[in-house]
Formats: sequence, C-alpha cells, structure tokens
Amino acid sequence: MRIAVIGGGPGGLYFSALARQLDPRHEITVWERNAPDETFGFGVVLSDQALSGIERADPAVLSEMRPMLTRWDDIDVHYRGTTFTAGGNGFAAMSRAGLLLALQRRCAQLGIPVRHGSEATDVDALAADHDVVVAADGANSLVRERYAETFRPTVRTGTCRYIWLGTDLELDSFTFHVLDTPGGAAQVHAYPDARRTSTLILELSESAWHAAGFATATPPPLAPGESDERSIGIIAELCKDILNGQKLYGNNSRWLRFPTVRCDTWSRGNVVLIGDAAHTAHFSIGSGTKLAMEDALALARNLCEQPHTESALAAYEAERRPAIGSLQRAARASREWFENVDRYTHQEPQQFAVNLLTRSRRVSYTGLRRRDPGFTARAERWFADAAGGEAAGGEVRGEASPPMLQPFTLGRLELVNRVVASPDAGVPAHDGVPGDLELVHLGGAALGGAGLVLTGPVAVSATGGAGPGGAGLCSGEQAVGWRRVVDFVHTHSPAKIGVRLGHYGPAGSSESLGELRRAFAAAARRAAGAGPGAPDAAGFDLLELDCAHGSLGTSHGRLRHPLDVFDAIRAVWPDERPLGVRISPARWFPDEDGVDAVVRIANEFAARGATSVHVCAGRRADRDGYADPDAFADRIRNQAGGGSAFAVIASGSIPVSDVDTIVLAGRADLCVVDRPTMNSPWRFPRGTPDRATSHQWS
Repeated sequence: MRIAVIGGGPGGLYFSALARQLDPRHEITVWERNAPDETFGFGVVLSDQALSGIERADPAVLSEMRPMLTRWDDIDVHYRGTTFTAGGNGFAAMSRAGLLLALQRRCAQLGIPVRHGSEATDVDALAADHDVVVAADGANSLVRERYAETFRPTVRTGTCRYIWLGTDLELDSFTFHVLDTPGGAAQVHAYPDARRTSTLILELSESAWHAAGFATATPPPLAPGESDERSIGIIAELCKDILNGQKLYGNNSRWLRFPTVRCDTWSRGNVVLIGDAAHTAHFSIGSGTKLAMEDALALARNLCEQPHTESALAAYEAERRPAIGSLQRAARASREWFENVDRYTHQEPQQFAVNLLTRSRRVSYTGLRRRDPGFTARAERWFADAAGGEAAGGEVRGEASPPMLQPFTLGRLELVNRVVASPDAGVPAHDGVPGDLELVHLGGAALGGAGLVLTGPVAVSATGGAGPGGAGLCSGEQAVGWRRVVDFVHTHSPAKIGVRLGHYGPAGSSESLGELRRAFAAAARRAAGAGPGAPDAAGFDLLELDCAHGSLGTSHGRLRHPLDVFDAIRAVWPDERPLGVRISPARWFPDEDGVDAVVRIANEFAARGATSVHVCAGRRADRDGYADPDAFADRIRNQAGGGSAFAVIASGSIPVSDVDTIVLAGRADLCVVDRPTMNSPWRFPRGTPDRATSHQWS
C-alpha cells in the first residue's frame, strides 16, 4: 500500500512504524508541520498494561523508550493537611519530547520518511494518490474539519480552566493536591516525567480562576509557542508549599478548557482518523497519547489482516469504538468530578480520598482493595467508626466489616446494613391482598441479607392501581395481608420493611386532590396501624411516597400536589417512623440534565419532614454516553458542598458489587441492589442458633 500519514505526533509515528514492520512493502510517508525537536506539553503517562502492549507489538520501540521512563505505583491525595496514599497502580511516564525522539528513531530505522516542516493541506490530492490517508493531526484536526459532513464531529468544552506546566520538583508518585483559593477549591495534578523533573497541571473553576487574579494577569493573545508567564508567576506563589522552592516553567503553556471530541464515524473512503482527531478523553483519566497509540496498533493490524481497505477501516472502528466509548464515559465522570470539586469539600479527608480515587466509576472499592489492602483497611475502619460501630457479626480477623455491611440510622430506625431490596414492580395479588407470592418475594429478600426491604408499588385506591391484580392498602383485609408479610420479615430476619404508597392511575383520574389526600392518609394509617394489635395494622417500619411514576410524578416545578399529599401522610404517620419520598429524575427530565431541579425537589420534601429521598435513576443514554445510576443521588447527597440533611437512597440497576464503593465514597447512604438474593456476598453463618439476630460477613 501507499500510505500517507498526516501528523508526526506519537500516534502517527507509531502507526507508521507498526505498519512498516507488519508489511515492509508498504510505502509510508509522514507529513508533520513542526520541526523534529518542536513539541508542546510535558509528560506522557502510560500504564504498565500499555507498555506491555507496546512491547508485544514492537519490542524495538520499547527499547528506545525504556531509558527515558520513570515508574511509580502510588497515588497521593493531599487534602486539608492530610496525605492518603493508595498503591499498586502501575504507571510510568516520560517526556513527550523523549517519546517523539524514540519514535522518530524507530521510523528512521525502518526507512520511513518524515517530512518535518511540511503541512499536508490538500487532503483530496493525497487521498487520490494513496491507498490510505491516516489523519493523526490532533484535537484541532484539519482533516476532520475538511470532511465534517461525513465525520459529523461534536466538540464539548469543559467548564474548568487548566494550564500545563513543567517543574524541577522531584516526585515519586502521581499526586493530587486540593488547594483553597478565594473562589473555591483548585486542584493540582502532578507526576514525575523524568528522574529530576515533573509535570504539573493546575485546574480550577471559572469563578476560582477569576478570583485568583488570572483573568487580569492573562496577557493579550500569545504568539505561537509563547507561554503565559504572568499566570505562571501567580501559580508559583499559589503552589509554593508544593514546589518547595523548585521552579515552574512553561512550554506553550496557556489557559485552556478541555474539548471532548466525538465523531459519528472515523473514516471517509480511504481517509481515517486516529487519536485526538477522532476522540478525546479528559487528561484526568489517562493519556490521550496512549489512546492514539492503541488506535495506531489496531489500524495497522487490521490493514494487514483484512483483504480490502474498506473492510480494514470498518474492522478498526468496530474494534476501537467500544473501548473508546467506555473510556469517554469514565472521562466524563472524572471531568465533572473535578469541575464540581467544591461539592465534596465538606467530606472528611479519608472519604474525600476514596471519592477522588473512584470518581470515574472505573476504579471500585474491590479494585482499591486488590491494589492496596492497607489503604482500604484504613478506609473501612474510618467508615466503621463514622457509622457508629461494626455491623452485626463484628470484626473478621481485626478488620472492619465492608462498608455496605455497616449499620445506618434512618431517622430513628436502626438498619443492620446499607443494602436495600426494592422490586420495581409488584407481584399479582387477589383483590389487592398480598399473598404467598408477596411473602416469598419480600421475605426472600430479607433472608438474603438486605437491611431494608421496600415493597413494590402499593395503591391507595381501587382506581389507582399499578396494574390489574396489583396490591393495595385500601381496606382492612389488605392491611391484614400485609401484616403477614411484615411479621415474617421481623420474625425471621433483622431487616426492616417499608411500604411504597402511590397512585398509579392515569393523570386524568376522576379523583380530586382532596380525595387523593384522604386516600393516602387512610392508607398510611393502615400501613402503620393505630397501635400494636390493631385489626388493620400492617405494622410497616417505614413509608415511602412514590412520586417517581403515575399521576403524582412531579416535573418542571409541578410540585404542589405531591407536597400536599405528603403533608396529609405526615399528619397521620407516627413521628418515630421514617417517612420518605421516591423520585425519578430520568423520567421527569428525559431530554435534559435536570440535576438542579431534582436537588430543589429533594430539599422541598426535606423541608416538609422527609427522612429520606429515594432517587430512582436507572442507567440511561444521553448525548454524551450514559449517566451513572448513582449520579443523581450523588448530587443530592453532596448538594452545595454541605452534605445532606436527610438520607439518600440510590437505585437504578446497581449491582451488589458497587454498593461498597458508593457508600464509602459518600455518594449515597443506602443502595437498592439489583437482584439482592442472587449471588449475594453475605449469608447466615453455619450453625447459628438464632438467625434473626446473627447476620455475619463470611
């Protein structure tokens, strides 16, 4: 093949070397507008896994790189005068200039001409004269712009400003510092890139950027290659305790906002995009250079293996797009975490460190434990102390129980752990009376180890059922049926049980608001009962008003009716028992974020006495990928950087394996788990004489 490569950065050079190695007959030419020694930026981070991939693909490339690599295992989080270190991460870095030099040498060894100082502007001519044109021309790709109608790119710019700097400070780990500034928190991302130098990135919100004086310090538009020296001086003062007398220096260093690039397709005819030209991921999740080199490997291999150019480009995109999509979703979560770091500055340092390390949702509590058992053991102990003691069963070999098995006090209700079982739909009930199926369903969830069991939808009126044959609390007979279920849970497990009350009929129901208020109040009385032994007392420990679905669903500010109904329930519900509300941001705001509105709604109910807010927000697609199921709960739990005055329950297809991470990081207090009785990691210990009070981790 005759192959033209536009862009002599790491992606373009690495592709060229791999393609020539796989087939020496290829005629490859690289066009690069900059000089050989002209590059911007500082350190490039590569994981141990990435380095292993490079070694497998071309050992000669890694041999060129190895003398310049500096390696570390630890990530240090500096916050409020504390330092928390998590090890076992396995990363290395080198200067970008050094990486380019290594790749240039490899291309020279393979006889690949690199035309430095030569910009390929006529892409159509190159495409007509070559079998393949590889566009590796970066995030501001001219090729992508030239064929925008085919690639259909979107570029979303982040809200934080950041600047990329070098320093003589010697580091032996990847380091995060959270700094107080007049306008809020700023974060420093720093890591070693050589034996005696490091890369330092300062990132801060727009308000903090202005308050720190950078807006007035920033000079008029800088010339190409020129750095913002006035800002560097302010940063040196801001970071003087970090720098410990060492210098900061720039290399085309200026304030930027990170652009997230996505394209609907990565090829047009025989023109194909790789690296930042096709996609970008925020620097806090990893190196764009790593992604470009992985793209290069996939493209070179598919050009070798596939019979035609068209099939090769299709196979390349099919292989890389899922991995890039997953990484971009993680990068979005990480970027948003740093953009909203002020939301978490109320957290204790240990929890803040866990939250930071798991911000992308790609690193979990289990992953942290595998990498550094000591770090997670200290976090577990802190969480156990903050929770007020060990979960039932105590310690195992001196270690605290996992976070999800720590107790929690919901109002005045003591829960043995943070796991909630709550079916999204009810089971068939004859005349609305719960029977054996309901008992098996909810009783099994309690026996499976959940600390709290919530019913499925329970109707407050005959016309407001969730569906034909659904359960209700409209009569004494139905209350007696529920009492049987409640008694089973209380007798055979330490779990508590709550009822989800709602009106699930059409929005245009014939019932007036006054009738609805009376129906909810009557159902609430039956749910609690007038007292022990009352004939129609179901005896539930908790009541949850379901505003997530049905006619009580509240969106775009239509909150008066649900609040009126909540007040009617509160007037009759016992003060000592928790009263919560279930809301559904994804249903109310299908075409928008809706986070600010959801926080306001949660606060409205809290002001009326809600003990808990159950955020039902399943994983859903949006224009940027997928929203994590705990994202809305996280925002409510950590609203305005001050924590929440009520308990937050997260739900939305959350696997049991994620609960430890969510509660330890402070994104929610309790989690509704997906299929709680299947493959549960908790059980009754063998030989326990009184299983109702002896749940243990084993």
